[in-house]
Amino acid sequence: MQTILIIEDTEDIRELLSFNLKQENYKVLEASSGEEGLDLAQKHNPNLIILDVMLPGIDGFSVCKRLQAKQQTKNIPIVMLTARGEEIDRIIGFELGAIDYVVKPFSTRELVLRIRSILTHYHKSTDKTKLSTGNISLFTDSHEVHINNNPIHLTLTEFSLLQDLLLHKGLVRSREQLLNSAWSDSFDGYSRTIDAHIKRLREKLLEESELIETVRGVGYRIKDV
Repeated sequence: MQTILIIEDTEDIRELLSFNLKQENYKVLEASSGEEGLDLAQKHNPNLIILDVMLPGIDGFSVCKRLQAKQQTKNIPIVMLTARGEEIDRIIGFELGAIDYVVKPFSTRELVLRIRSILTHYHKSTDKTKLSTGNISLFTDSHEVHINNNPIHLTLTEFSLLQDLLLHKGLVRSREQLLNSAWSDSFDGYSRTIDAHIKRLREKLLEESELIETVRGVGYRIKDV
């Protein structure tokens, strides 16, 4: 049974998340403060952490930073929750190592589906540095992408987009989610920026370009084949 640690000081939200995750057969640990959450993470090494940003004492950003700094916990995927939806907060969260960022109020069902996707596709072990689908192989350690074992050159933004799609194979990623995970010097805050990057990424993926599907009005999805 996979274990999820919820670090959230608002009891109603914590209990709601706990109830719904237990319904999905996850083991749930609960913490109402950053310090308590860090202690539970060290003791139990959960499969995923749901982390609120606004916590009493040590805040969620600091908790995330400390989790990433320790060998035992640095590879645990973190989903951050916040009532603040400012772009800078999302950027800080992703820079500190969070894999997803959810703004309150949120759909509990959607969050549970996101968590399921992350736990299905996210590679926790640092030895598992290869993400793939079809004939596409992405190596996170060497920052390389191969098509049929032949290396291709991607920009940092294109690499980040492909990595995000591969981490969520088979699931739709909205333009906003892709913007959040793949901002670059060319980031201008508009969804069409992502469309332009995806177009160039598809061109470089050659015959594998069809694996990236456009979901009208929502975003993109990469096939899990």
